[in-house]
Amino acid sequence: MTINTQELNIAFSPCPNDTFVFHALAHGLVPGAPKLNVTYADINITNGLAAEGKGPEVLKISYAALPWALEQYKLLPCGGALGRGCGPLLLTAGGPLAVKRPAGLTGRTIAVPSERSTAYLLFRLWAAQHVPDGIGEIIVMPFDEIMPAVRDGQIDAGLVIHEARFTYSSYGLHMLTDLGSWWEEDTGLPIPLGAIIARRDLDTEAITGWIRSSLQYAWDHPTASRDYVLSHAQELAPEVAKSHIDLYVNEFSMNLGDSGYAAISALLERAAAEGLVPAVDPALLR
Repeated sequence: MTINTQELNIAFSPCPNDTFVFHALAHGLVPGAPKLNVTYADINITNGLAAEGKGPEVLKISYAALPWALEQYKLLPCGGALGRGCGPLLLTAGGPLAVKRPAGLTGRTIAVPSERSTAYLLFRLWAAQHVPDGIGEIIVMPFDEIMPAVRDGQIDAGLVIHEARFTYSSYGLHMLTDLGSWWEEDTGLPIPLGAIIARRDLDTEAITGWIRSSLQYAWDHPTASRDYVLSHAQELAPEVAKSHIDLYVNEFSMNLGDSGYAAISALLERAAAEGLVPAVDPALLR
């Protein structure tokens, strides 16, 4: 395995959980680690880069995009977002015209942030059980545009992620279902959201060690990353950014463990059975 000991190129989102995890690594605070060249990009973009095999050495992608990436990239056992009580939400407009039962989504237009996202897979798996007559058109839309579009009646329902969990009520929206809660009740497993992957021709053990050291530094110095996190937090209030970190950065960020890998396998196996993703060789996940 080879690795450039001087520089390492990485792409992750500007969301608080990613900037919190990678703050120390990005600022030269991890002994022995190379200089980090960071590209901040929406996960929909990094999913595409990974699928094309044209991305940087290390990427944050959705677990739903792994089937297209695993030939070139290895899943790392740390640094990502996987947990409980942190799933995507399906929202509809409030008021008397709100869709308040799953069957009410039959034939409706739904906005999603990506078709290669865990949120999308969870939505489609849930809909297969709860909307037997089928949903209508699916529109891909930047996640920060979805709630205003639902509020303004441009779409019938929206699938939201990230900090929308904390802010949707301010748009007067109704939560039709918490897809993370549904997944946990249905499987007993945590929710696999965002993965960290690295090119297979690199020293992935070294990269894993650097990421774990960066995360441990963040936990040991919880205020050190504050300015960095808030500077990339897309105008989030400090308390919302903190809630975001508290929810998405947890023990699975340090080590996926057996339950983490089981959750990833369950998601991809179910999605493949529904024809939503290509089947994955389980040996490539570890």
